[in-house]
Order: sequence, then C-alpha cells, then structure tokens
Amino acid sequence: MSDPLTGEESVPRRLTRLASADNFRDVAGTGAGYPTTDGRRVRRGVFYRSNELQLTEADAGVLAGLGITRIHDLRSQMEVDAHPDVDVPGAVWHHVEVSGIPMELVSGLADADAATRVMRQVYDAFVRSPDARASYAALLGDLATRSAPQLFHCTAGKDRTGWAAVLLLEIAGVDRDTIVADYLLTNEVSSTTREKYLALIAEHLGADKVAVYEPTMVVDASFLGSAYDAVAELYGSVDGYLRDGLGLDGDVLGALRERLR
Repeated sequence: MSDPLTGEESVPRRLTRLASADNFRDVAGTGAGYPTTDGRRVRRGVFYRSNELQLTEADAGVLAGLGITRIHDLRSQMEVDAHPDVDVPGAVWHHVEVSGIPMELVSGLADADAATRVMRQVYDAFVRSPDARASYAALLGDLATRSAPQLFHCTAGKDRTGWAAVLLLEIAGVDRDTIVADYLLTNEVSSTTREKYLALIAEHLGADKVAVYEPTMVVDASFLGSAYDAVAELYGSVDGYLRDGLGLDGDVLGALRERLR
C-alpha cells in the first residue's frame, strides 16, 4: 500500500473514521505516518484533530478506545454553549479559546472575493493576535506535558484546528508541501458536512448565496499562506514564531518532537 500524499510504500494502518465527526483524523496522517526531513516518521496515535464532537454513543466509544484522555476545545464560549461536546469516557475536557471567523464580517459578505479576504484575515490573526498566540502557546504546552493520546478541535476542524495541526507537523520536521497537502485534506474528508451547511444556506438565504459563502466552509492554500506570511514578516521563520511569538522554550519543543517522532 502506498501513502496517498507521498507515494511511498507504507505499513498498512487502519484509518479511523467517525460517522458523527467527519473531520476527525490522526495528525500524523495515514500509513506509517508522514515522513520527516531527517528520515524519521511522525508517530501515529498521539495527537488527533477533529470538528466539533457532536458524537454518537458509538463514536464516543471509539475515541475512548483510542485511549484519548484530554480533549482541547478551541471554540468560543458561545459555540461551546450552543453545541457542547459529548462526554468521552476517560477524557477530560479543556477549553482553550481561539477566535474564529468573525460573524459580524461574515453576515454582510457581498461576494466570494470578500469571503476569501475574511478568511485570509482570520489566518493572519492566528499569528498577529496576542490572544491567539497565548491560546496556541497554552495548547502546545499542554500537549507537550502529557503522555497519553490527546485530541484538539474547533467547530469545523479546519481553521483553528488546522493551524494547530500545521504547527505540530512543523515541529515534527515534516516538509512544507506535505503539511499543506494534509491541511487541504479537510476539503475531501468533510465534504458531507460542508454540503449540509451549503444546503441550509440555499434554503434560508437563497441559492445565489451558496457561492458567496462557500470560501468560509473550505480550506485553501492561500488562507494558510496568509498565516505563513505573517510568521515570516513578524518572526522570520516558524522556529522564531514558536520561540518568540508563542514563548515556547527548548524543553517544550523538545518534548513535542519526542512525542511526535
């Protein structure tokens, strides 16, 4: 069996999918895990990512069976109150809020270009916002200090969660092309959820609004590029962002690398 992103032959590993959370996946990828630039592999079964955990009882049992002991929820308090996570046996819930797509901007979108601009602003803010940096520092610090499997998620599991997964793969030493390809997998694995919400937009706002709002429901390399551009402008490199922007020291980054590889 070959890895769908690298084309390399890999050890077959079952890909766990959840019927009630379609963007749930292992940060390490499929097969034997993503290769790193120094010839190693990202270890599977350590960190998981997902969209909101509106889980069936069976899917909650699947997460418990994976040994997940801590769930980091990146959503706002309003999002949490509206759709609280289902309890996962054996897992402790931890709130680490990161601001997502500003509803006041989304509600007045004129066209798809405006939606794209908003999404780029969101990713830029992941890097520039002091609150966002504090939250990502807290998340990565917590991930570094616990040995059992952990999961992090937001609402769609694509933007706030996507940037967290990107940082973990950067820390692990995965090449940028593979990181971007993994980020874009959201468009494939969560197509059912996206189609559901686009259908609701058509029903309540009109079919002509579907194309306007679609950029807010997908991931795009240009969105991620906005975050990387802000990193380069403000910190020179991802290492500089992790060190100076998030304040992570060598012990935390070393612990993450050890867990990831």
